[in-house]
Amino acid sequence: MLQALRLHPDSICRAVRQIEVDIARPRPDRLALSYRVTGTMSDILMPPVAAATRSDGLWRHTCFEAFVRASSAPRYYEINLAPSTQWAAYRFNSYRSGMSVAREIEAPRIELQTEPQSSTLHAAFDVSRLPDLVGEVSWQVGLSAVVEDTSGISYWALAHPPGKPDFHHRDCFALEFFPAVSP
Repeated sequence: MLQALRLHPDSICRAVRQIEVDIARPRPDRLALSYRVTGTMSDILMPPVAAATRSDGLWRHTCFEAFVRASSAPRYYEINLAPSTQWAAYRFNSYRSGMSVAREIEAPRIELQTEPQSSTLHAAFDVSRLPDLVGEVSWQVGLSAVVEDTSGISYWALAHPPGKPDFHHRDCFALEFFPAVSP
């Protein structure tokens, strides 16, 4: 399911024309994400590819994010994916509260494809060890990106709440996402 991210009204980004995210849930225990940035790639500051390790603070530079929770739960997960192939995952008990490293999320497979006018990051996760998300439950999802370019940092999301950028806000969980249906 292809989703377009919107630039936060207070952000300026001259390098990016568009960010789209293809999100799929091919099985109830699987999440696949592909973030495609289209624009002047030479003006976007992309961290160099490094070892695909868990790392904090990825959101300070170009980074792609997904926020996922069961539709009926206050608890949620934040997943950060950097073009460097570094990643992070956190669990929150409620809005910005009770944060901990989500060690139950194992390292995703991350691939980066770069062309002169676009870059695509693919990532796939096993969510079978996440009790709130496993099975035939629907999810609420927030998709977002932080882009650092030669003019500064911009914030992109499916939806933005009023005020400053806040990807954790309930309004950002704008996509209702259902498990795969077997024929």
